[in-house]
Amino acid sequence: MIAESLAPVPRHAPVRGTQLLVEHMGSIMKRPSLSLLEIGWRWLLGIPLLCVGWHEWQRILAVYPLSASGYGAINSTNPWMAVVQLADVWTYYQPHVVAVLRWFLPVSALTWAVVSGIGRNLVLMHMERDRSPRIAFRPVAMIALQAAWLALLAFTFWLWWLSLAWTAAAHISTQGEPDLLGFSIWAILLSLGFFTAWALISWALSIAPLLVLLERRPALSALRETLQLGKPFTSKLAEINFTMGVVKMAIIVLAMVFSAVPVPFSDELGSGAVRMAIAASTIFYCVASDYFQVVRLKAFIEFWSIFRGPKVNQQRSLRQPA
Repeated sequence: MIAESLAPVPRHAPVRGTQLLVEHMGSIMKRPSLSLLEIGWRWLLGIPLLCVGWHEWQRILAVYPLSASGYGAINSTNPWMAVVQLADVWTYYQPHVVAVLRWFLPVSALTWAVVSGIGRNLVLMHMERDRSPRIAFRPVAMIALQAAWLALLAFTFWLWWLSLAWTAAAHISTQGEPDLLGFSIWAILLSLGFFTAWALISWALSIAPLLVLLERRPALSALRETLQLGKPFTSKLAEINFTMGVVKMAIIVLAMVFSAVPVPFSDELGSGAVRMAIAASTIFYCVASDYFQVVRLKAFIEFWSIFRGPKVNQQRSLRQPA
């Protein structure tokens, strides 16, 4: 029973959202199959998409080589000139890249929604395999909610891109000297702001799939219910989601540091060592990110069990015939 699986928390000693995070990390480490399952469905999707993207890029280069774009003439010692030259290279390739993205992005989004909906359902089923009643396989609802999550992410990214365009227009002009410092400050502040906003609002579409599976709700009902979870529960979800966002940022920084370690020794080690370091750092980031995704799910489920589990269990008992 759900209530029996809870660790009762005294009312006079509330638990913070991140207080049990280390415990959740340990429990996921003890069950590596959960992380492997998460990595499996993500890489099953990501590797083919990367291969298709690489194939299309090579196809573009075969017709429009880099030598014709002016890429080889970029002045790496003059950042002002290099920026203008890079803009010229992008202008040269933009029509051809956009033509590919017009079909590649919708296909990728649809494929991601389907694979992630099924994969996330399987991860949660395996994570809560001892729950009674057991989590059902509901791919249609999960796919719909994953598509909604992706749409919110795309909308947030679009707003961020518009904000950067506004910053560039306000600080970089052809009529005077560009204000690179002002542009950099605003770009960093806006990027951190949108990152924080995403971490604080995306929990709603992250908890909705759990409501579908744990409370057996339809997708639309789960979305509506995310607005009625109550302040104590939502505060824990937002805290966990924000903490996981900070952790992901830390992983990115670590991966960047690891990839740059061989650079001072590139003359002795060769360019191959730098490429291997970049590849190893990328794999490290992907594996660590997938692991913490599972940790976040575990934390969400535990707080669901505290705040909603007993009530849902009681309602199910009342619906059962005597």
